[in-house]
Amino acid sequence: MANSPMDVTQLAAVDAAQAARVLSEVRDATLAGQRARLPPRPVIGESWGRMLRSGVDPNHDFRSGLLNNEEIQRRREESPLRQVLPVLREGLLSVADVAHHIMVVADAEGRVLWREGSSPVLRKADGLGFELGADWREDVVGTNGVGTPAVVRRPVQVFAAEHFVRSHASWTCTGAPITDPRDGRPIGVVDVSGPLETMHPATLAWVDSVAKLAEAKLRELHLVSLERLRAVGAPALARIAGRALVVDRDGWTAAVTGMPYTDRIALPKSLSPGRRWMPALGFCSVEPLAEGWLVRADDEPVAHGGARIALDLTQPRRWSVTVTASGGAGSWTHELSPRHAELLYLLALHRTGRSAAGLAEDLFGDPGRTVTVRAEMSRVRRYLGGFLEHRPYRFREDAEVDLVLPDDPHAVLPHSTAPAVARGRMSIHVP
Repeated sequence: MANSPMDVTQLAAVDAAQAARVLSEVRDATLAGQRARLPPRPVIGESWGRMLRSGVDPNHDFRSGLLNNEEIQRRREESPLRQVLPVLREGLLSVADVAHHIMVVADAEGRVLWREGSSPVLRKADGLGFELGADWREDVVGTNGVGTPAVVRRPVQVFAAEHFVRSHASWTCTGAPITDPRDGRPIGVVDVSGPLETMHPATLAWVDSVAKLAEAKLRELHLVSLERLRAVGAPALARIAGRALVVDRDGWTAAVTGMPYTDRIALPKSLSPGRRWMPALGFCSVEPLAEGWLVRADDEPVAHGGARIALDLTQPRRWSVTVTASGGAGSWTHELSPRHAELLYLLALHRTGRSAAGLAEDLFGDPGRTVTVRAEMSRVRRYLGGFLEHRPYRFREDAEVDLVLPDDPHAVLPHSTAPAVARGRMSIHVP
């Protein structure tokens, strides 16, 4: 058998039992620090590395405390995932039940909120602690089809002994993250799981496609909500002579007057009524509307010079940039998507700037992907436009940039596969 991480996946489609035995050997050798005859797939090997560094015991059956019924119900009611359950059920359940799988939907914190499908498989899942209210974050129960996709932000299939915890080796699971199209934030993971003999390579594409359908449904619902907000806000804008706009709670524009239309403005992390400073608009008067805000810009110019920009990458999956303007103009915080966190991290490392081709090389290992880079930088400039220059892309020279990193170099943007981010992790020396 060739020394390739792809061979086990191909073998599993033909002989699941043999593939499970091979993977068990690979896992045992890798965790023992020995060279395996086959390397683990990169996404699995990287996950195992995170588990070893964080101290997860592969021989212990981790089962954290279950949420009680009241907390499960509260989370269900607050989660946007409840709006796409019909899409997930229609796309996954009928096939899952026949194929002896279950569908599991977990929130952004890895808590199982919904679980449906084959009754015998549900009972087997109970034996693994894969129950309603259980915590299936990767750093709690090891490499798995709920926690690992949430970390790497892409679909992942975990087969047999690719699970880090030994007691999960009789299981196969395939999960895909679901993000909120309003702000790019992860809101949960949909997973299809079952006994290892039910594994099929096509399951990964199937689950991913249904997750994308769910995200499309969320986008449709968002457009409907903007139409409702536009109907409420238009009369208010008609009475205003200056610059103003109506936005929803995530900053998406429903209506505008006295200024060019923009799809979205970045709002401070915790917005409340009153006079507030925003990088894109300067000082504004903010008034609440149903499902959104009426934002009226003052005539004062926006203050840019001498700002302090703090890029905080210390919190797992909760990265943020904070701008403190000069002259006491105010402070403003914006949470970052994974891609924007990567871009700002790279610009903080390269204060003299990076070209679009340079950033494409940094992110993708391909300097030709400049269209993607320019599109993302255009989005970044919507909330940091006054503090960024281009040709090349860079922070303003008069801005103080403070890059705040986690103590563990491996925890710097752990989801990122960008070559330059990986090199940055290696170059950080912990005292």
